[in-house]
Amino acid sequence: MNLLSVGASYRTADVATLERLTIADHAVPGLLEKLVAQPFVGEAVVLSTCNRVEIYAAVNTFHGGLGDICNVLSEVSGIPATELAGHLYVHYDEAAVLHSFKVSSGLDSMVVGESQILGQLRDAYHAASEADTAGRLLHELMQQALRVGKRAHAETGIDRAGQSVVTAALDVAEAELGDLTGKRALVVGAGAMGALSVATLTRAGVGPLRITNRSAARADRLAEAYGAVAVPYDELDAALREADLVVSATASTEPVLTRARLEAAAPLVVLDLAVPRDVAPDATGIPGVTVIDIDSLAATRRAMPAAAETAAVEQIVSSEVDHFLGWLRGADIAPTVAALRGRAEDVVSAELRKLYSRRSEFTEEQRADVSRTLHRVVQQLLHSPTVRVRQLAAEPGGDQYAALLRELFDLDVPHATSANAVPEIGGQA
Repeated sequence: MNLLSVGASYRTADVATLERLTIADHAVPGLLEKLVAQPFVGEAVVLSTCNRVEIYAAVNTFHGGLGDICNVLSEVSGIPATELAGHLYVHYDEAAVLHSFKVSSGLDSMVVGESQILGQLRDAYHAASEADTAGRLLHELMQQALRVGKRAHAETGIDRAGQSVVTAALDVAEAELGDLTGKRALVVGAGAMGALSVATLTRAGVGPLRITNRSAARADRLAEAYGAVAVPYDELDAALREADLVVSATASTEPVLTRARLEAAAPLVVLDLAVPRDVAPDATGIPGVTVIDIDSLAATRRAMPAAAETAAVEQIVSSEVDHFLGWLRGADIAPTVAALRGRAEDVVSAELRKLYSRRSEFTEEQRADVSRTLHRVVQQLLHSPTVRVRQLAAEPGGDQYAALLRELFDLDVPHATSANAVPEIGGQA
């Protein structure tokens, strides 16, 4: 099996495309099942956030796996494959490992260094584990990616580069409203992004802060935790009119903030952090209403220079990629070495049977002594070369050693990095 990562993010697609690609939490198990049912896909993990949708997969072949994944994404999004291809990025083997570690450490985020992606990646991994679509290869990749992300935040100052998409959005909002201290704010939605928004707004000193959500109980709990006020969802229009700043982050599949609602609430700054968008497509250009969505936020953040701390994270990522690739290359030799040892044991056993058939006078004790001696000789002869070949296989180009052994000894070995053949490596997340 080989690693393949296929996805679209704020770097390659506008929010309208991401809206069509985004996968609701309840739909993830079905998508995972559909992916691993494809002929060239053996394992799969789906990561879907407000600004990226990615598939991590273990595939039999590059082109076959890529075709399977693209076809599934096209089917679930309704985007023709030819159109979708223009928005996708593809990473294979080493590049897939590098990309996953950059994602987990926050280097690939819209806000460099944001830590929210770690929780999102962990959720994606858990969903795949529960659906039994993460085999040994993706288990190791995800565990190591999570560990690399934790290490990046623990050992560097990357957190200072940016806390979250919400933080970045508030920076843009501040340019419109001025100092946010004391500004009236409303958060629509009490999910993960809504909770992050409430926490960030509280730290920014806004007030009063109100929260509304279709589920009143969730809004009540969130409001109580942060000293905010919960507003019944059917009073949304009134709450909008009383706000200076609105952060909307619901999981609704239909626009929540219509043109009529926003016209009645002007003047207002709206941060639309939902994908699909909460602000209706026709609700633009309303006098006194500024809408900041993922598209406009992405354009703003792309222009910003990378934080100095990213250099330290890039060094960590680079060394961790080398470590993982060494393990991955070493995994290729493991079944070959096992097959070689098995072949040697078969030869010894066959020769012993011939010997015992000719020398019937051997006692059981003598037979045991001869057997132990021959097996020990074979083990000693094979020990140094098999240890050395494992070391060589972990180096760049090491896959050649496994192929050479198979050719020299005419070994019949299953595909080298099948999920069941991958050994453990250290550092569980």
